[in-house]
Amino acid sequence: MENLKMHSLDGVQRNIELIGKLFPNAITEVKRNGKVEHAIDFDVLRQELSDSIVEGREERYQFTWPDKKKAMLAANAPITATLRPVVADSVGKDGTPGGFDSENLYIEGDNLEVLKLLQETYLGKVKMIYIDPPYNTGNDFVYEDDFAQSVADYMAGSGQYDEEGNRLVTNTESNGRFHTDWLNMIYPRLKIAKDLLSEDGVIFISLDDGEIDNLKKISDEVFGNQNYVGTVIWERAFAPKNDAKYFSASHDFVLVYAKSIADFEIGKLPRTQEANARYKNPDNDPRGPWAADNMTVKTYSAAYDYPITTPNGTVVNPTNGRCWFTSKERMQKLIEDGRVYFGADGGNTPRLKRYLADVQQGMTPTTIWKCDDVGHNQEGRQELKKLFDDKGYFDGPKPQRLMHRILKVANLLDDSIVLDFFSGSASTAHAVMQLNAEDGGHRKFIMVQLPEKTDKKSEAYKAGYKNICEIGKERIRRAGRKIKEDAGLTAPADLDIGFRCLRLDESNMKPVYYTPDEVGQQDLFSLVDNVKEDRTPEDLLFQVMLDLGVLLSSSIEVKEIAGKKVFNVADGFLLACFDHDVTEETVKAIAQMKPYYAVFRDSSMVNDSVATNFEQIFETYSPDTVRKVL
Repeated sequence: MENLKMHSLDGVQRNIELIGKLFPNAITEVKRNGKVEHAIDFDVLRQELSDSIVEGREERYQFTWPDKKKAMLAANAPITATLRPVVADSVGKDGTPGGFDSENLYIEGDNLEVLKLLQETYLGKVKMIYIDPPYNTGNDFVYEDDFAQSVADYMAGSGQYDEEGNRLVTNTESNGRFHTDWLNMIYPRLKIAKDLLSEDGVIFISLDDGEIDNLKKISDEVFGNQNYVGTVIWERAFAPKNDAKYFSASHDFVLVYAKSIADFEIGKLPRTQEANARYKNPDNDPRGPWAADNMTVKTYSAAYDYPITTPNGTVVNPTNGRCWFTSKERMQKLIEDGRVYFGADGGNTPRLKRYLADVQQGMTPTTIWKCDDVGHNQEGRQELKKLFDDKGYFDGPKPQRLMHRILKVANLLDDSIVLDFFSGSASTAHAVMQLNAEDGGHRKFIMVQLPEKTDKKSEAYKAGYKNICEIGKERIRRAGRKIKEDAGLTAPADLDIGFRCLRLDESNMKPVYYTPDEVGQQDLFSLVDNVKEDRTPEDLLFQVMLDLGVLLSSSIEVKEIAGKKVFNVADGFLLACFDHDVTEETVKAIAQMKPYYAVFRDSSMVNDSVATNFEQIFETYSPDTVRKVL
């Protein structure tokens, strides 16, 4: 038993624990008085709280690489970008082209920038993240960010040259740089992704052998190794490749981390006929089929080491070094209740009956997923080809059975948000819609994909798909139609098979909005309006929603009030009008609707009188409304 502490709370350790929850990578270990204790790595903490590179040379147990601090900085650095709606590419809930009422999102743009934009609005709101990032083949990445290195830069920065420029190692290959590029790409994205997860949320990351060891170390740092759930081995190939030099690789990994292991409950898989077949009823037990289980344990206790007399008089004892799993008294009660089986002749070693009726209605997932159960790469490719009239426009799409298994293990709620920021062919979106069609759920997806250009020689390019996003969006359109068609009359009436398309772009605001000190007096008359000329009211609305933390899937109703266009977002939570020459009538009507937020342009009032009365109108009709201007 533990001794009483007999002292007040250790404030230092408490603070270390709190900092560790926010910045697990800032926790290190030190040895004090012969004991290993947690401590703060102040260099790392300073970097997390700094907008410039922090130098530090203290030796510690850590996983590092060239430009890691720069990658950390990239995760924390603010941006002034925005997301602009692309209505023409969007699909309504019911599948109507150009509809904009779907609660699903498809976002085109660099995922690091997009994640930053989503960070405030979706902080702690995403139940599950699945990503299939580019595997490291040693080639350059599309996601180069701002710190890609040449071979020479890498070797110099990693200490492979001395001060006089002499090479310190004989290996001149650039493998280290390739690892560095990949790590610098994935690190800031995972850091932001963690913030988006709900407390009971979970992330699944697909990867091959190339970076699995590095990814595990990074994930331990970002999510905390205490939140490691497990590593799944997925059999992605069913046939060996005889031209392989050494081994024919037939598996990939799926690395799984919880946001908080204490809050995450893994989803159970449906029981199989094979699993149920192990339960039989040879003694016609009225409680139904059962399976026999061992009643001894390795952890020895003399109190649990006693003889048992079987029904036919044979005396049995636990095997050497083991004991029974329970006390003599409880064992007798189990025997009297008929929950112990002694064999057909009543003289065998006792076995505990585990009843099928008592088994939870589901099976704990294992870490090996066979292709017979969850599909393989070829299956994923064939599924995509069927949607695209037998054309293979994308390499390596994940099979739907695999994605379905992941969604089940994630233990999603009816209205959970699922995020995939390496969306590719949009297999995740397909799986979410399919699951909703099966059980009537209202789960929402957010797909993020860089509009990476397709090869001009590829079938996809020749068919008109100039970038990956075009393939992904079309896959969702076609999959949605097929899911609804296959479900027929059984399809939920409110099944959402659409998406709102948004595109990453520069801010809607002119530079003066962010750096007014750089504007001279001679420029003031040309900058009466802070908004760029080519931006629409819809563009402004979505930037406002991002700034105010309003879900981008919220309902949007357009009204006309006194001749002005007014956006009603989330049933009156936000009312916005970006028209010019707004009259007192419009302001009064908006105030009377008592929104939580009311947003206007800075110079939108028709005259000075309306501008002067603006605050008084709201104080009269809706004093609690938060008023904002662009």
